[in-house]
Amino acid sequence: MQKITKAIIPAAGFGTRFLPATKSQPKEMLPVVDKPTIQYIVEEAVESGIEDILIIIGRYKSVIEDHFDRSVELEMELEKKGKYDMLEQIQDIAGMANIQFVRQKTALGLGHAVYCAKNFIGNEPFAVMLGDDIVDSPGYPCLKQMMDLYEREQCSILGVKEVAREDISKYGIVDGDKISDGLYTVRSLVEKPKPDVAPSNVAIMGRYIITPAVFDILEKTAPGAGNEIQLTDALKTLALKEKMLAYAFKGRRHDVGDKLGFLEATVEFALQRDNLRDDFLDYLEGIVKTYRG
Repeated sequence: MQKITKAIIPAAGFGTRFLPATKSQPKEMLPVVDKPTIQYIVEEAVESGIEDILIIIGRYKSVIEDHFDRSVELEMELEKKGKYDMLEQIQDIAGMANIQFVRQKTALGLGHAVYCAKNFIGNEPFAVMLGDDIVDSPGYPCLKQMMDLYEREQCSILGVKEVAREDISKYGIVDGDKISDGLYTVRSLVEKPKPDVAPSNVAIMGRYIITPAVFDILEKTAPGAGNEIQLTDALKTLALKEKMLAYAFKGRRHDVGDKLGFLEATVEFALQRDNLRDDFLDYLEGIVKTYRG
């Protein structure tokens, strides 16, 4: 029985929805409270038991590598000033996992980004975690839920949520059957269908466990929507060849690639901080009264 020990985090996109902020700063480094979004993803992977992480980056994204590297000068400065709590936080970032990086030299889509990890993965099942999705599931991380399911089922698993009808066209949608509470078979996938022709309202939410057979499929997958190699297209083919399940994970999912979702995540994570909650709640109550009159 194979276990999941490796995860891929694609982080090579341009982040155009957050321009001009992302003109010189990767969207994955935009902070939610005081941590870059990609750190939440890495922490979820580590808390789930992942041992090796490959982050797929593009040009101008070396700052992501810097974030997960040692910063000797900063550490010395914090130690000199007696800021030992901050020092420990900084050192923990560099030591939280075995993190490697590979560059996607041309922006050819999510499927191509995953294919760039072929040598890193080898012949093992693996996780893919999109940096646009932060899942808040304290005590039982989203990816750990999926890894536990994989150990029982030994097949590819898509992390999903049911969405409102008006939001169906924003997502890849599962065509399958419900087999138990929160668990579905996958016959096929439809990328961003119109609601009136969608096979369901079960939407893929940026967490995947995939068998290595997908690499042979990706190698032969032609560019699809947007002239990019789509992971969804490869997964559709994989579902015809192997068993595939969709799992409605437990937890609050934040789409931090969307401006409103990013703001919601910032507010909710801030309210979880003991040192911020009361003062921030007072501020929010006051600002709501001001704007609503």
